[in-house]
Amino acid sequence: MIQMLRSVSDGSHAQLVLHPPRALTARQFVLLFAALAGLMVFTAGLGWLSGNVFAPVFALVHCLLVGWALRAAWRSGDRREEIRVGPDCVEMIPAAGSSPVFRAHPYWVRLVTGEGRVLLVSSGKRVEVGSFLAPAERQELAAALEGLLAASNGCKPTTSRV
Repeated sequence: MIQMLRSVSDGSHAQLVLHPPRALTARQFVLLFAALAGLMVFTAGLGWLSGNVFAPVFALVHCLLVGWALRAAWRSGDRREEIRVGPDCVEMIPAAGSSPVFRAHPYWVRLVTGEGRVLLVSSGKRVEVGSFLAPAERQELAAALEGLLAASNGCKPTTSRV
């Protein structure tokens, strides 16, 4: 998901906030886990009644693994990138509250696209942005960045293909 925020009324500063798409809400993840755990416990109970004394132990281990996997999938949706474009600086910040990993004057920043990647390049430094976005969203991001970079330095956009 791409959010564009304008921070100055004349539109000279812009900020893009990138989030990976989430299919389920937190409540839906909990309900999904509850349904899966219920089925696992029911199946383990049937196995135990059939004589498999290890079925409840395996069900418990399986519940823990599924819970861990669902939590990891949910936490991967917490990623966030911020790209700030202004008349004097372009910054890429990988997480809220952290320091920028890329900073350059917009005149020297090139946007490189290709092979499903979007890169900001300047003075030998390069950083990939939006790697967690879908391909269509990456194209939208490249178009938005191209327009913002062109507007920030008042010249024709410089997009390269790799």
